[in-house]
Amino acid sequence: MTLKERFEQLCAPFTEDQHLIQYLWKEIEQKYTEKNRYYHNLTHLENMFQELEAVKDKVSDFTTISFSVFYHDLIYDASSGSNEKKSSVKAEKRLKELGVSHDIIHAVTEQILATQFHQQSENKDINILLDADLSILGKDFKIYTDYTQRIRKEYSIYPDFLYKPGRKKVLQHFSALKDIFKTDYFRNRYEVQARENIRTEIRLL
Repeated sequence: MTLKERFEQLCAPFTEDQHLIQYLWKEIEQKYTEKNRYYHNLTHLENMFQELEAVKDKVSDFTTISFSVFYHDLIYDASSGSNEKKSSVKAEKRLKELGVSHDIIHAVTEQILATQFHQQSENKDINILLDADLSILGKDFKIYTDYTQRIRKEYSIYPDFLYKPGRKKVLQHFSALKDIFKTDYFRNRYEVQARENIRTEIRLL
């Protein structure tokens, strides 16, 4: 299933307005294909859905988590610290237009905001979303290296003497966590490789 088809199916229960659905999809497509999007693009969304499909039976509300995936990086500016906040505000606006219930909208905004700091949550679906978002950290080193190169391109406005300490700080934050991954499935699948990848990247910086 393509991302477009997935989005159309997601919206179908809430509205019969096909023009609105197409307008919202076009906005998502345009945002995630902006020229500075080397990693936070449509491929990132596809990978997240692929990860989520494997744990679909553990997700309590797949509709909510799906909306969160589509909107969590809608606004992305490498020089801004408020991308998640802005993305959550845009998601709230768009889901209201779709006629989505207040409860789902509230849950989506909560999930999107959680992607800023990636803290363990009492909410199981938030933990699953965060783990799917970070699953790239635990891929084999070739894929991981490609990811790090793409992130570097997104931050190309910063010279190495600024980028490298900042990147190292982020990586050290993850390596200091008791568990990078918050759910058993993702921890068992990716934790060991993620720690190895992070150690190697820190060494190479």
